[in-house]
Amino acid sequence: MTLTLTTLLCLGLSLGSRNQAQTGTLPRPTVWAEPGSVMPWGTSVTIWCQGGLEVQEYRLHKEGELETWDRQKPLESKDKVKFPITHMADIYAGRYRCDYLSPTGWSEPSDPLELVVVTESQSKPSLSALPSPVVTSGGNVTIQCASRMGFHRFILMKEGERQPSWTLGSQPAPHGGTQALFPVGPVTPSLSWTFRCYGYYSNTPQVWSVPSDPLELLVSGVSGKPSLLTQQDTVVTSGQRLTFQCRSDVSYDKFALSKEGAPDLPRRLRRQTQPGLSGATFYLGLVRPSHGGRYKCYGGHNLSSEWSAPSDPVDILLAGQLSYTPSLSVQPGPMVAPGENVTLLCQSWSSVHTFLLSKEGAADPPLRLRSQYRAGQHQAEFRMSPVTSAHGGSYRCYGSASTSPYLLSQPSDPLELLVSGPSTDPGPPTTGPWTTGPGSADGPHWYLYALTGASVAFVLLLGLLVFLLVRHRHRVRCRKPGAADPEPKDRGLHDSSSPAPAAQEESLYVAMQDIQPEEGVELDHRQKTQDEDPQGTTYVQVSRSRSRLRYGLATSPSPMSEGLLDSEDRQAEEDRQMDCQIVASDAPQDVTYAQLDPLALR
Repeated sequence: MTLTLTTLLCLGLSLGSRNQAQTGTLPRPTVWAEPGSVMPWGTSVTIWCQGGLEVQEYRLHKEGELETWDRQKPLESKDKVKFPITHMADIYAGRYRCDYLSPTGWSEPSDPLELVVVTESQSKPSLSALPSPVVTSGGNVTIQCASRMGFHRFILMKEGERQPSWTLGSQPAPHGGTQALFPVGPVTPSLSWTFRCYGYYSNTPQVWSVPSDPLELLVSGVSGKPSLLTQQDTVVTSGQRLTFQCRSDVSYDKFALSKEGAPDLPRRLRRQTQPGLSGATFYLGLVRPSHGGRYKCYGGHNLSSEWSAPSDPVDILLAGQLSYTPSLSVQPGPMVAPGENVTLLCQSWSSVHTFLLSKEGAADPPLRLRSQYRAGQHQAEFRMSPVTSAHGGSYRCYGSASTSPYLLSQPSDPLELLVSGPSTDPGPPTTGPWTTGPGSADGPHWYLYALTGASVAFVLLLGLLVFLLVRHRHRVRCRKPGAADPEPKDRGLHDSSSPAPAAQEESLYVAMQDIQPEEGVELDHRQKTQDEDPQGTTYVQVSRSRSRLRYGLATSPSPMSEGLLDSEDRQAEEDRQMDCQIVASDAPQDVTYAQLDPLALR
């Protein structure tokens, strides 16, 4: 009896050792989920388990469950089987393992599969890069995942990877809620660096929040930097539209615009402007307080994750965000001569960290000066020495705080600085701050002065032309119809020896410099003797001294002359001569000699 029991015991121990040895030789199965292990709530997912070729049955176990979750027998392919979940929910989230049964026994369980459900009941966290998402090649960066939901842990996942890249416990955030800081680096341009993060509570580790917005790190290199331009002034106000243009003579395929401290990178495809140039336009919409800051742009190629060197920065300053209004004054005065020293003084009764001085139309950014407290006010003195014509223009000043340097106060009243007089510069003014551009060295307001002067000169010239035209018409009306042009002044004296017919001796000769008669005709009878004037000719000196003159006074009373004119013609002649009295007083007082027939004076 004792021998029989001993034999059976040894046989059982031998069989047990044999079964354990056979079980240990079976390969461990593999478990995975398709399309992924992190699934949104309500979607379908399939869990796969793969083992050997002689598998008779597969089992799926869920961690925390006492019973087997599911059993499946292989049908088409004996080396794997699937466990479908048609509607993903919280009850399906957890850790799964699988094993299989072979002719030699059950295999060891697989490595765990963590199946996660993403629920919209928990708001998404925020993801940002510190200090900036722009990282130089080979540099390091810190990625911050934060939320006000008070999550216990955060998960950071890199695009293209199925498993979580990093998992960290949370810590209190500076402004409330919780956060996790993930160190990333060194960053190289050969890999993609796009991330998302999730948050969850420790009692439901497989129920995650909605993922954050994606964050892509921009790896900058040393290739040619583009140029960043803005269509507005650097000082803008709410309601304006903010637009940036990134341009380069390098044929880049894509462009990125970054704001210092912002987590994301707006991007646009290349827009070909002309051969050899590329560029993109970034429309940021209506100006908001969040738009204030420092911007740079980059260019890149499609076949590389490396970006160009950054452009020169452009600051966007948002005016009107602080309630106070500073004052601006100038010493010694608003009108100065070139070469003088000028000081623009910006003051405020409110607390100001930095004052900014802006010139209207200037391409350069505003000047900045730390404020100083004097005589109960905060102030800053902007000195210009020596002043040139390029400094002329309209100025305003603003104030800003140390915590938000890109948000400004209300603008001061404009101050007009006029630089008058000849420039003392030895040559053309050099380009620098406050230069208004070529052709406007004296400022834009001298153009208004020149335009006003030209308008006044035109009006005066037009009035002069109208006056001359009216006077000319009066002179034409004063001419006797059919009369020839007057003879030169020296013809007024005739010698008695000059031959003349008898009819000429009986006629009246009048030689006048100007045919316009004057008022106040004085007759100076110079009686000539027969020796001096054998012809009997009488000379009369006519002095024009504002007297009325009628041609009829010098006519001969001979019957022949009276017969030539009838009464109607004489009346018309008198009416015409009366019109000439208007302009008679303005004619020069020349002396006119008239040769009168002696018969006409008798």
